[in-house]
This record gives sequence, C-alpha cells and structure tokens, in this order.
Amino acid sequence: MLNPKTALIIGISGQDGAYLTQLLLDKGYRVVGTSRDAQVSPFANLIKLGIRSEVATESMALNDFRSVISILKQVKPDEIYNLAGQSSVGLSFSQPVETFESISIGTINLLEAIRFLDLPARIYNAGSSECYGNTDGRAADEHTPFRPRSPYAAAKAAAFWAVANYREAYGIFACSGILFNHESPLRPERFVTRKIVKTACRIAAGLERRLRLGNIDIERDWGWAPEYVDAMWRTLQQEVPEDFVIATGSTHKLEEFVQEVFRELNLDWREFVESSPELLRPTDILISRANPDKARRLLGWQAETTMPAVARRMVQAEMEEVKSSC
Repeated sequence: MLNPKTALIIGISGQDGAYLTQLLLDKGYRVVGTSRDAQVSPFANLIKLGIRSEVATESMALNDFRSVISILKQVKPDEIYNLAGQSSVGLSFSQPVETFESISIGTINLLEAIRFLDLPARIYNAGSSECYGNTDGRAADEHTPFRPRSPYAAAKAAAFWAVANYREAYGIFACSGILFNHESPLRPERFVTRKIVKTACRIAAGLERRLRLGNIDIERDWGWAPEYVDAMWRTLQQEVPEDFVIATGSTHKLEEFVQEVFRELNLDWREFVESSPELLRPTDILISRANPDKARRLLGWQAETTMPAVARRMVQAEMEEVKSSC
C-alpha cells in the first residue's frame, strides 16, 4: 500500500492477535499492538511467527479510560481489533470480577473513547459462542438468543450488546464476530485442546503416563485459528457493519478430538486417559453447534480445516517442540 492502513490490535500477544498481525502485515498494514505493559511483555507468539520486529507495541490498560484515550489519539488507527480480556471459561469461575471488568467494561471504555474522540475508525469486537449456552443441539446463528452459563459468557454477552448499542446509537462502524472454538499450536496450555495435545505428545515420548480430563462427552465446533482471523478482517471490509457467526458448521465430541490426537501418535487413548471429577465445571455447555451461513454468503468466508485436521496439525507442531526440548 502507498498509504498503508493502520490497525490497532488490542490483545496482540494472544493466539488470535499473533495470527491477525501476520495476516495484516501480509496485506501491507501498519500494525500497532497493545499490552498492559509492553516494556516487559515477551510477545512470545509474535516471536514464534517471526514478526516481532515488524510490529510497534504500546502499553494500554482497557479498564483505564485515560489510557485508552491516550493510545487512540496517538495511534489514530483506521481499524481496531479488540481481542483483549480474560479468555478462559474455566478460570472465569474463580475470577468473575476480573473477567467481567476486562471484557465488558474494557469494551465500553474503547467504544466510549471512539465516540469521545469522534474517531473515524472501524472496530471489531471478539465475541464468543459461549454466549449462546445450551441450545438443545440446535445450530446457533446471529438471531439465536444468548443464555450464558459462565462468568466469561456473561461478560462476552454484555460486550456484544454494548457494541450493538454504540453502532445503533452513535453510528460507529462496530461489529462483533461470534467465534466458535478455534485452535492452533499457539493456544495456551490452560485450554483443553492444547492440554490434550501436549500431554499426549509427552506420553508418546515417554515423559508422562496419564492424561486427566473432565467431561469428554461435551460437543464443540473446532476450527483452525489462522483461518478465523481472516474472517475478522473481512468483517471490517463490509459496507455496512454487521455481526457474524464464525465456525466450521461441524460439531464433534471432545472424546473424538482425543481419539484423533492419540491416533496421530499411534496410541490407544483409552490406555492413558482418565476422568477426574474435580475438573468438571460448575456449569457447562453440553452441545455447541453453529450455522455460519451468513459469513459464507456475505463475507465469502468458509472454514477449510475441520477438527481431525486441526488435531493432526497441533500434534505435529507439538512433537517438534517435544523433540527440540529433549
């Protein structure tokens, strides 16, 4: 680009932030990312992707309105991607206030700062399929009611409606992507998919003997994270701001994910996996199912990588890590 757009990625150090940065750099954007303390943050995912030196980083706390105002005035972004906040459903039960403040109040601070500065920026907000709760097996779309079943989901639902309100009340180009589960080797180990893959690879290498899990009968729609950030970008390129469900449209049991991981390692999962009641959540979604037809029609986006391939790719990347550490 002769006059490159500037993208501000809030939460750049996470899985989605790193892959989105890579995508936008490839498209010629100037990318600025924020962290609570950019001076000490390792930005490990950007380093893994080999793009750390191509990104400017700034310190910003979303729960501090003055901090948000300062960075928006300084960066003057064309596009803002709000990917920040406490991201673990399980952790939200023990940290409900931190979860709610970092997600919902942080999003409102960002929207209010855009309004206050009259900034002509487009903003993408990271929504979550967790907002739907249990839909009795029905595929959720953009019109399905929210029934959150965790502090994390309640916070995401509040942020979603704040985005919709600012879009309607103030004419801000604000959109939410309601993303279903999307995985990659950059997932933190506290997420169950990465935990399964990492432990299984260590078992295959003779470094561990057991994998302890909670309810493996839950069903989820798992996709490949690098594809999902493309949907985020496409959402902000539309003429009219709208919200989109982003998913593969294919749902699988967690047990199936476990099977695929151990199959890739030529192991029988039943010999190594045990159920631990203490790992069960107070409330959980039994079946998560999606209808991403609107994204296919309006964004021209469709997931190409389904769960079995996601599991295999994560195993292959993890085995490289295990081998290099031995």
